[in-house]
Formats: sequence, structure tokens, C-alpha cells
Amino acid sequence: MHIAVKSAPRPARTTRRTVGEKLIEALLELAQGQGKIARHAEKSWASITFAGTRHRVEMQFEGTGAVEAGECFIAFLPEHEFAIPGQIVADAAVVEVDHRLEPPLMKVSCELLLLEDG
Repeated sequence: MHIAVKSAPRPARTTRRTVGEKLIEALLELAQGQGKIARHAEKSWASITFAGTRHRVEMQFEGTGAVEAGECFIAFLPEHEFAIPGQIVADAAVVEVDHRLEPPLMKVSCELLLLEDG
């Protein structure tokens, strides 16, 4: 006689997203889903009283509608209130913009400083 034993389903493995991944998600949302991440670099950062990470992100906006979203991204990034759990965005700045008319393409480089909250 053969008895089939069913095992309990394994819980789905959840991977914790890194601070960089959370930041990228927030930047893509600010870009209204019109931007693409071309490059992201992250370095640890610390002062006497704070610790965190410095990020350099290069984004591309391709097409007329995407370029318009990129212009809004540039305007709103420095004052945007990010909601990244456990992090405070202490500084966010656009450091370089390359804009081409035909075909419409905008490349935006920005630097952000995130500090650990708590």
C-alpha cells in the first residue's frame, strides 16, 4: 500500500530590497514611469554624526512624452519628499542634463544623499 503524503507549501521566499532598490523605485515613480535607469552607483557615506549612502543615478527619457516627464523630474527632484522607510533624503540634485531633439532623448544625472533614520 502506498500512502501519498502532502507536505505543507513552503512560504514564498521574500528578499529584502536594498536602500538603492527602494531609491530607484521612488525615482521611477517621480519620473511618472517614463524614465529608464541607465546606471546607478552607490557608496557608503559617513560624518561624525550621520551614516548613509551617496547615490549617482543616470536616467534616460526617450520620446516626446518621456522628455516632458523628464523635464518635470528635473523641476521636482530637489524638493521632492521621498518616503523611503528608515532613510532620509538629505540632498537630491540634478548634476547633468543632455537633451537631444531628434529623436527626442534626455539624459539626466542626479546625485542623492540618503541618511539612516534612527
